[in-house]
This record gives sequence, structure tokens and C-alpha cells, in this order.
Amino acid sequence: MFAENTEELAQNKLLLLYIIDKAEKPLTNEEITEFMLENNYMNYFLIQQYLSELTSSKFIEYVHEDDKKIYKMLNKGKITLYYFQDRIPEDIKKYILNNFAKILDEEKRATQIVGEYYKNDKYDYTVNLKLVENEETLFSLYLNVTTEKQAKKICNTWKENTEFIFKNILNMLADDEIIPLDD
Repeated sequence: MFAENTEELAQNKLLLLYIIDKAEKPLTNEEITEFMLENNYMNYFLIQQYLSELTSSKFIEYVHEDDKKIYKMLNKGKITLYYFQDRIPEDIKKYILNNFAKILDEEKRATQIVGEYYKNDKYDYTVNLKLVENEETLFSLYLNVTTEKQAKKICNTWKENTEFIFKNILNMLADDEIIPLDD
């Protein structure tokens, strides 16, 4: 009985390492817990205990980043997972990878920020800036510029400041209905 408990404990911790490693973006405690509970992999208290033990053993770290706390895999965790991931059943690994791919696809479809350009002729480029939500174009702007450098700069600025630019354009076009910039 003790061997089964030890095996189960190891498998559960490996499963947590696998999820943290294979997620396309860093996960919060809530996201990991929700995923584990939805799939009945283990109960809430075991999840919290194992995450705490993995953190204190330096397999993972729990850090504050971009206004939230997330788990990151440390080198010790990567090495352990590399050597022992075969102890996680293949069907579970496939399910996790497929699930993360679906989640990523849904997030991409939910909101897309597009900034692209192409060369018209020898002397100018067309820049297309778009904001797409749930496959519906909310905003699209075409600009002609004279250099590729300008085109790249406009695309990068759009991608880095989409919300600010979009709200300012709306404010300028609909000046009687000012949209707050600090939402």
C-alpha cells in the first residue's frame, strides 16, 4: 500500500510539472487548480500541497509577473520531468496537450491584433491595422507609407498600444461621446 501511495504522489507531482511545462502561457494557481479539478486528477488540498512542495523543493517557482502570480518551471523541474514523464499515462499527456491547443486557439480567435504591411510598388507600402474579436473585424485601417521602416514602426506601435490608439481614434471621430481611456 505504501508503494502505491508513493507512486501516486510522484505521478501527481509529475502531472503538475507537466501541466506547468506544457502550458503555452504561464499559469496562475487558480488556472492550474481549475484544470486539475475539472479533469478529476486530484482534489483541491492535494493540488495546493503538491504545488507548495514543488515550490519549496525548487522544482517550480511562484512569481509575481504582469500584475499576477504565476508558476514557472525551474531547471530542476525540467530535468526531473525529462527523466520521469514516462510515468504519466500517454492518454493523459495527449489530453493535456490537446486541451492547451484548444484553449490557445480560442484565445487567438477571441481577440486578434493584426499589424501587417506589403509593398505596393517600388516607392510605397500599404499598412493594414486590424482589431478582430471573435472572428469579427471591429476596426481596420489602411495607410500608405513611403518606407518599409515606417511600415514596421507603425505595425509595432499598433501591436504594443492597440487599446490606447483604438480608443483615441474613437474619441477623435466621435468627439461628442468621449470614451474614457482608463477603463
